[in-house]
Amino acid sequence: MKLVFLDDVPGVAHGGDVKNVKNGFARNYLIPKNLAIPATRDALERIERLKDQATTKRLKTLTDMNELAAQLSGTRVDIGMRAGASGRLYGSVTNTVVAEKLESLTSQQIDRRVIQIPESIRETGLYQVSIRVHPEVITDVSLLVYPINMTPDEYLAELESKESEDDQGASDDGPVTTSDVVESTEAADEITPEVLEDGEKETN
Repeated sequence: MKLVFLDDVPGVAHGGDVKNVKNGFARNYLIPKNLAIPATRDALERIERLKDQATTKRLKTLTDMNELAAQLSGTRVDIGMRAGASGRLYGSVTNTVVAEKLESLTSQQIDRRVIQIPESIRETGLYQVSIRVHPEVITDVSLLVYPINMTPDEYLAELESKESEDDQGASDDGPVTTSDVVESTEAADEITPEVLEDGEKETN
């Protein structure tokens, strides 16, 4: 079916474009959503005006998303979760959870799909998360997942203190987590060789 697009449809067409699409896609999605109309003679005569309207809307959207990115940039998002002593969460932090938290902070609707988390977060720690608010606009926020028996600032201070005590610093393989602290403590508690009363090590 030949259509005139009234608005931008990402990956398909820009407003004012004339394109052939499958009948089902046109009848079940594009036309009901008022994104496109059949390419009648009247519609074709409106193409230039439709292109101007789409361009104006596109530029406004880009401006709005740049402003949102600037608002989010450098923000620390605190999410409290139930966690065990090792820092392992009872549950997980997903992009849906992060999107809901950002909505409460910004009073703007945030699509969970723009939150770029490779996989669900299952440990407490400090993470860097990318947010693609627009195909041309991306920003980063800090995500602090902390145990609910502490305040965010208390947990962050604990992480920073443990990190400064670690001779090797933070691991490049991931965020500093509570489990890192527990593992080092357990290693220190391992049984050492027994010593006999005369000071000599026991031999087999």
